[in-house]
Amino acid sequence: MKLSQLITTVFLLLLSSTTLAQGKINGLRMWPAPDNTRLVFDISSPVKHTLFTLSNPERIVIDIQDARLVKPLVNLDYSKSLLKGIRSAKKDKNDLRVVLDLKGKVHPKSFVLRPNKKYGHRLVIDLNDLSKGSKPVLKIDKRRDTARDIVIAIDPGHGGDDPGATGPKRTREKDVVLAIGRKLNAMVKREHGMRAVMIRDGDYYVGLKKRTRKAHQHKADLFVSIHADSFPDPRARGTSVYILSKGGASSEQARLLAEKENAADLIGGVRLDDKDTLLASVLLDLSQTATLDASIDVASHVLKRLKKVNKLHKRRVEQAGFKVLKSPDIPSFLVETAFISNPKEERLLRSSKHQQKMASAIMDGMRSYFRQNPPPGTLLAKQRASSLKHVVSRGDTLTEIAHQYQVRLDTLRSMNGIKGSRLREGEVLTIPVEG
Repeated sequence: MKLSQLITTVFLLLLSSTTLAQGKINGLRMWPAPDNTRLVFDISSPVKHTLFTLSNPERIVIDIQDARLVKPLVNLDYSKSLLKGIRSAKKDKNDLRVVLDLKGKVHPKSFVLRPNKKYGHRLVIDLNDLSKGSKPVLKIDKRRDTARDIVIAIDPGHGGDDPGATGPKRTREKDVVLAIGRKLNAMVKREHGMRAVMIRDGDYYVGLKKRTRKAHQHKADLFVSIHADSFPDPRARGTSVYILSKGGASSEQARLLAEKENAADLIGGVRLDDKDTLLASVLLDLSQTATLDASIDVASHVLKRLKKVNKLHKRRVEQAGFKVLKSPDIPSFLVETAFISNPKEERLLRSSKHQQKMASAIMDGMRSYFRQNPPPGTLLAKQRASSLKHVVSRGDTLTEIAHQYQVRLDTLRSMNGIKGSRLREGEVLTIPVEG
């Protein structure tokens, strides 16, 4: 081989090895939320990058060292995002420059994530909308004096980059729990004296701490987290209800489930470095006992209703260290609606009719609890305070009494904790004054 040919061969080999060493951008996923947009670049290996913002027009420039695109960043829907578009070009031969054209001012944050069970290396860009304040504007009905609605925070688990568990027919947990959450949301909105807040109302991820923070911003009286369980053995089935435990989990399965759900932040792209202050810890210890008592009470009401819809996996309310339930002053519970890994229960979870039954059971349990334990200052508390009393006479029936006072039969049952239809002569019933 001639010297010139040898030099050319060596040069081509060096060029080839340099190209192979470059990080590959294999694709881009975008998850728009109401107040932020997340971009996730799937990369072949860890990369170094810099990020800076430019104005007039608003845009963000991301320079990724020693990287190249495997395919163009096209076919993205920007309609619900904070972006107008994305451009890319080579920079300094081996680097890649990505420009995000924005619809307005944002606060960007970026970080690189290591591989996990679901994804490889990732470069995550979070864009937070600066045009929206951090606190939501709460609507107040001035016609109702000072009495307020009970606020229910509905939290469908997972979302966006975190699909949750997946069934044999590829049914995704994030989709079915969102459907159940939306049905529950509609029911709460129709309920006199209650108002709903959806923690997640689309296919995007919300960090575990942000979920409870959003519930606080809306001054929620109750936090309901909705999930669908999975297990390696497809025969596992049933519904469970969990609350937070200050100590150990009530069972080994509860502990394992909590660990799995708590890992969602790693999948969704947020570090789980706990930065609670000493003050927060003290407040948690002072208030958690009362909150846990309320949590187990309302969870028990819900569990009783759920057993009419599906077989129970656990016959009592379980306890475990779920991060999403760690709110010191809001009663909270988590429903594992069914095992999505079980083929039969997966079919049920995909059914709109079954989703409606699940949502109805949760609603009935919450209604029963709040009829008996209305928070001070709420419409239901005012209603209970101004309620009438009825002494049961021989021959009285619940239906006749409800008709006599023009109240709903289910309201009369829940306020008095009546399960069946039998009444005892001389029994005193509380009659709500509705309206």
